[in-house]
Amino acid sequence: MKLIRTGERRHALLLAAWDSEYVKKVYGSYLEVFVAAFGGEGERWDLFRVVDGEFPDMSELYKYDGFVISGSPHDTYGNDQWILKLCFLLQTLDAMEKKVLGICFGHQILCRSLGGKVGKACSGWDIGLRKVKIVKDLSVPSFMEEFDEIPSSLWIIECHQDEVFKVPMGADVIASSDKTAIDMFGIGQHILGIQGHPEYTKDILFDLIDRLLNNNSIQREFAEKAKLGLETAESDRKSWEKICRNFLKRTHHFSFS
Repeated sequence: MKLIRTGERRHALLLAAWDSEYVKKVYGSYLEVFVAAFGGEGERWDLFRVVDGEFPDMSELYKYDGFVISGSPHDTYGNDQWILKLCFLLQTLDAMEKKVLGICFGHQILCRSLGGKVGKACSGWDIGLRKVKIVKDLSVPSFMEEFDEIPSSLWIIECHQDEVFKVPMGADVIASSDKTAIDMFGIGQHILGIQGHPEYTKDILFDLIDRLLNNNSIQREFAEKAKLGLETAESDRKSWEKICRNFLKRTHHFSFS
């Protein structure tokens, strides 16, 4: 376990992927990427590499204010031992009403763990910038209270070939795109799933696209089109960072009409 200590509030990053050589060289680790995006003053971040079977002690879960689940090259509907153990952990955190933020794979594994349905997207890979539309008539959730008004849409970096088909019972769909029907969902005040990557910078995605191309996961024409879209438009990264930070630090209830 590795940690970054900046103060008293305590969060855990449940890392479901391995640090790429590029991220290690430029940012140090994915932990540093997440802390830079979502961290704040008065916080301590612990790292658990769940992909390698490293999990927080169940008897110490109460010590954490929030948990973040990263993206992953693995399928959330797989039955690897660490994935099943992660599902059990997330069910426990939900029962404790601990704050849990799921990103990409994390978004999907939250749904699977809590009774939703996930699977391979019928429309294939979604890589690049994507506009997600916020559901109309949405009551203001606490993590958006610092906005003057709820934005009708936000651009976000996406990189996934799986998706959520059905949210768990009691969940609310918050945002969707023309590619993915469930791009963001919430449960009560403690669960938030985001299909896109609010923590990613363009250069991180560029490197990921190159790696996917090199291992023949995607075609060159598709890769070049995704890169071109990133060069001609910008994600609303600051807004997404605000949403994620506010979600993790807020303690009062939010609801949806």
